[in-house]
Amino acid sequence: MPPETRDDELEIGEIPGVPRPRERQDLLGQEAAERAFREAIGAGRLHHAWLIGGPKGIGKATLAFRVARHLLARGDGQGVPDTLALPPGHTVARQVAGLAHPNLVLLRRQKAPGAKTIPTQIGVDAARRALHLFSATSADAGYRICIVDCADELNLASANALLKVIEEPPPRSLFLIVSHAPGRLLPTIRSRCRRLSLKPLTVGTVAQVLRGLSGPQAGHPPALVERAAGLSEGSVARALELLDPDTLAVVDEVEALMAQGERPDWRRALKLAERLAGRDADALYAAALDTVQRRLAAAIEERQGEPPARLAALADAAERAARAAREAQVYNLDRRPVVLSLFGA
Repeated sequence: MPPETRDDELEIGEIPGVPRPRERQDLLGQEAAERAFREAIGAGRLHHAWLIGGPKGIGKATLAFRVARHLLARGDGQGVPDTLALPPGHTVARQVAGLAHPNLVLLRRQKAPGAKTIPTQIGVDAARRALHLFSATSADAGYRICIVDCADELNLASANALLKVIEEPPPRSLFLIVSHAPGRLLPTIRSRCRRLSLKPLTVGTVAQVLRGLSGPQAGHPPALVERAAGLSEGSVARALELLDPDTLAVVDEVEALMAQGERPDWRRALKLAERLAGRDADALYAAALDTVQRRLAAAIEERQGEPPARLAALADAAERAARAAREAQVYNLDRRPVVLSLFGA
């Protein structure tokens, strides 16, 4: 990874030692999604807006940057390319890695100059600044590309600003819109995009990605890598969280308590609740909630043949757990009752 592409400050969602999507040259496990782009590029009929959906951490943004690099360097309509990869040392690859290409813009949450906090949404001012690219003439008559990562963080005003441009796009414009939950976006945005849904990665692919990492994320015992990959649900981002021994210990404890059914060891549950109530336990608390939801979802899936009332009870437990977690976050409530209620349900 070229050191000149790194900032002094970590970007939102960045994990130390893990390449950013714009820096990754490989794309594992999403060959079908890349083929859809290759065929559209080769035919010269590339839709102007693509909605790239799927769970977090499966390669959506990596695919978007891979497409952008190819188009900015090679263009389209020259037959179906064998690959969208560019050599790491290619000028365009280096420009994209540094967000320095004049025909590419990344619309994302970003701390404003002089601000102390990171915004929770992509505001309309940020959207207008990014979309100004499409009001000017392309630097070389090539594609102008906007990558939105991720569209779930647009507020209503910024979503409408994006919609206005994709409704009447200038020639040779391309919008690659990444979303973890496409169904929640404005229907008017969805209707103007070609939908491309990426599937979760296989356990083997997640493990392969983990083994290929360098820096602080490298050198984990093989058994830990395989365990994290197995619990990842096809997401590299989730697998990286599970490489942390403390996170994995919380996951194991939650699963052990849930396995006890209606009579959990309340002493152990209270000890866990105390641990997750700390100010520095946000990541562990999130991992515990995610584990509960994953376990309940798996239980619903496994029991499809049971009476509807039983399935409804499980679905209700999942909804109550999610609602309690949301309320605790919104109103800054004590987490301990929330954690204990998970096992009571």
